[in-house]
Amino acid sequence: MARGRDEARIVRAYLDAIDNNGAKRPGRRRSPESINKQIAQVDALLREAHGIEKLKLVKQRRDLEATRAKVVPVADRSGLERDFVRVARSYGERRGIDYAMWREVGVPAAVLTKAKVPRTRLSTGSAANR
Repeated sequence: MARGRDEARIVRAYLDAIDNNGAKRPGRRRSPESINKQIAQVDALLREAHGIEKLKLVKQRRDLEATRAKVVPVADRSGLERDFVRVARSYGERRGIDYAMWREVGVPAAVLTKAKVPRTRLSTGSAANR
């Protein structure tokens, strides 16, 4: 039972990290460095802004700061990925989660290959018992 809880914790942490980093969204991934650069640009514009423009820039800076707080740096995510690779196959087999389900929630194919998750679908039980 403890093994199952540990595996669930690892899977949850990894899925949260890839979800927060936009793994399912198209386009370039956001990094803390790129967000910091945008905040610096907004701060520079704020020095000379007035009225409604200043208000818009303050909101933009707060939004960027909130986004930065959610982004997990790639270095931190590599440890989460390593742990996920270690447990994904056994967790998936025990919970009836197949390759397509992992892909649907945003787990990269390369990670599933490392985890040795087979591309075949799991049986639903009724067909296997015939």
